[in-house]
Amino acid sequence: RRIASVRAMAALTDRAPRVLAVTSAATLLLGAGALVGALTTDKTPGEAARGSYAVVHGAAETAQALGSWLIGLGFVLLVTWGRRAYKDASARRTIGILWDVGTFWPRAAHPFAPPCYAERAVPDLTWRIATWTRATGGRLVISGHSQGSVLAAATAWQLAPSTRRRVALLTYGSPLERLYGRWFPAHFGPDALGSLHREVDCWRNLYRRTDPIGGPMRLPGDRGPAVDRPALQDPLAYGRTEAHPLPAPILGHSDYQADPAFAEERHRLLARLRPDVPAPRHTGEPDGAQGSEGRSSA
Repeated sequence: RRIASVRAMAALTDRAPRVLAVTSAATLLLGAGALVGALTTDKTPGEAARGSYAVVHGAAETAQALGSWLIGLGFVLLVTWGRRAYKDASARRTIGILWDVGTFWPRAAHPFAPPCYAERAVPDLTWRIATWTRATGGRLVISGHSQGSVLAAATAWQLAPSTRRRVALLTYGSPLERLYGRWFPAHFGPDALGSLHREVDCWRNLYRRTDPIGGPMRLPGDRGPAVDRPALQDPLAYGRTEAHPLPAPILGHSDYQADPAFAEERHRLLARLRPDVPAPRHTGEPDGAQGSEGRSSA
């Protein structure tokens, strides 16, 4: 029951826009029907005119009063969430996610928000990747979790083709398609993600059905190995066994590295990069050094 409950709560992310659209449409239709019914009441022309004015005036006053109450309620909720963030880790995580999404976009999209951190993070990460691959001749896996996967994708778009051939992309718990692709389709829609898939030779995405934020990429017509790995098992073990004497926790959006699939996919990505990439130049490290298989976490 606990696993089913977590899965159901995670699925609300996909259903929330539909529920909101249906509720808004129903409210609009009911309100319009009530207003039309009040305006078409059987009265004399003069009475109908006075009645129409009264109905419209009353509706305007009601809307103004409702707006004033909602502004006050919004201020109370803001203070309440601010206090809760100091005591509740889940509240801090939720606020942090909303803050990350809001401050990812340039100020042209939200002029009253803090400066966009992506304008600094993406060029810096791009420079570090290009410098490292040029200096060592090695290959690299860009590992991005959650909002980090958005930075990783943006960085991969900025790399030169010669550098991109040495780079693989590993995303997990990624909102690229599930959230960004739906709310910002011009930048992260199917066409944009499909273009990224064509430009990045090696890309693998991990997700769980218990994750309320990350999800599959659902790219149509994947060429070569598919981007999405089948949904990871969560929890890692069901029930109690000799290897797991205590019930395994439900990880949801966190601790993807704890799943053996993470190390397996990272190893496969490095192996897929190997045939077309020359061996790294000798840098004086002893045999067995791991410099050529570096990882960068976004």
